[in-house]
Amino acid sequence: MIRFGFSRRVKGPNRQEVAGVLEMLGTNSIVLVGLMGCGKSAIGRRLAACLKLPFVDADDEIEKAAGKTISEIFEDHGEVEFREGERKVIARLLAGGPQVLATGGGAYMDAETRARIAEKGISVWLKADLSVLMRRVSRRDNRPLLKTGKPSAVMARLMEERYPTYAKADIVAESRDVPHEQIVSEIAAMLIDLRPRSV
Repeated sequence: MIRFGFSRRVKGPNRQEVAGVLEMLGTNSIVLVGLMGCGKSAIGRRLAACLKLPFVDADDEIEKAAGKTISEIFEDHGEVEFREGERKVIARLLAGGPQVLATGGGAYMDAETRARIAEKGISVWLKADLSVLMRRVSRRDNRPLLKTGKPSAVMARLMEERYPTYAKADIVAESRDVPHEQIVSEIAAMLIDLRPRSV
């Protein structure tokens, strides 16, 4: 089946609603969490454009700080050291809000990072089914955690381990095979619903 992206216009938030979300955020950030392949970067960029906010990818910032790719950091220093660097970078980024911040799949699993996100942001979990995740991650060979064992089995294990923690996020959005603009519109609507109501 061919799906044309321009077949149906998805209605996003109006100017007043965007202003309300930005007022609610203040200096806080919208922080996207979820497994690799859930669309944090692609959806995050569109959400940032919709809300007129900067978009920041934590993994890109980690690579800049280390002068190495994520895969190289894992290979050279191991996951523990990577997580320590990730914790520091995310803390620094959260101090520079408001923004839309995409985090790596394991970042929200760290209790210190999770607490900092709760303090300085609104967390949005992009929840996706295994088939959707595997279809997306198979396009690129840059996922260190999928390089050992059978990728689909590793992903299923990560889902089992991480989904209960991701479920603590402020907002849960279903990431699925629809135009990204539709998911952005749904997230924007949930952000609007978080705004305190004037009496």
